Amino acid sequence: MRIRILRFALPVVCLILFSSAFSQTAPPKESNKREAHLIELITLDPTIKLDIRYATDNNFVGRPVYPEARAFLQKPAAQAVVRVHKKLKEKGLGIVIFDGYRPWTITKLFWDVVPEDKRKFVANPAKGSKHNRGCAIDLSIFDLKTGQLMDMPSGYDEFTERASPDYKGGTPQQTANREMLRKLMEDEGFTVNPNEWWHFDYENWERYAIYDISFEEAGSQNR
Repeated sequence: MRIRILRFALPVVCLILFSSAFSQTAPPKESNKREAHLIELITLDPTIKLDIRYATDNNFVGRPVYPEARAFLQKPAAQAVVRVHKKLKEKGLGIVIFDGYRPWTITKLFWDVVPEDKRKFVANPAKGSKHNRGCAIDLSIFDLKTGQLMDMPSGYDEFTERASPDYKGGTPQQTANREMLRKLMEDEGFTVNPNEWWHFDYENWERYAIYDISFEEAGSQNR
C-alpha cells in the first residue's frame, strides 16, 4: 500500500512544481542590486521622438499594455542614448524610441501570450529582462525633416529572421541604416540583441534589480 501511495504522490508533486513555475506573480528576488534611478528620456532631450507601440493597439499583443506613452532608462543608459541622438542630429536624423523600462508584469504578459516557438523574441519572466532593469531600449532612426522612420530590414517587433542584426537579405540601404544605428549604440556602451536589431542592452545591466514599478512611480523620481 505504501508503494502505491508513493507512486501516486510523485506525479502529483511534479504537477504542483510545474504549475507553480507558470503561476509566478512577482519578479524574482535578487540581492545587492542598485535602487532604480529611472530617467524619462524626453526630459533630457525633448527632440527625441516617442513611438511607444505598447501604449497603443499597434503591437503584437493587439491592445494597449501601457497606460501612458512614456520611456524611461537608468540614468547612465539614458544619457548614452541622448549622446547617440545628438550625433544623429548632425546627419539630419534622430532617435525614435519604441520602448525602454518595462515593468516585470508586462514581461510576464508577453511570455503568456506569445506562442512557444516565438519565445526567443521575449524574455522569460522567471529570469526577468534587461528592460525590467531599466537597461534595455528598443529604438530606431527617423528623418528630422519628414518625421519618417528610416528603412530597416524588418519592422519593429517583427518575429522573423529579418529581425536579426546579422540578417543578410535586406537592401543595401536598409543594411546601412541598421549598421549605422548599431555602430552608434555600441560606441556608447550598448550591445545589440542577437534576435532583434532594434533592441540594445546597456553595459553593467546586471548591477540593477528587476523592477515592477509603474510609469507613474518612475516619473516621480524625475521631480
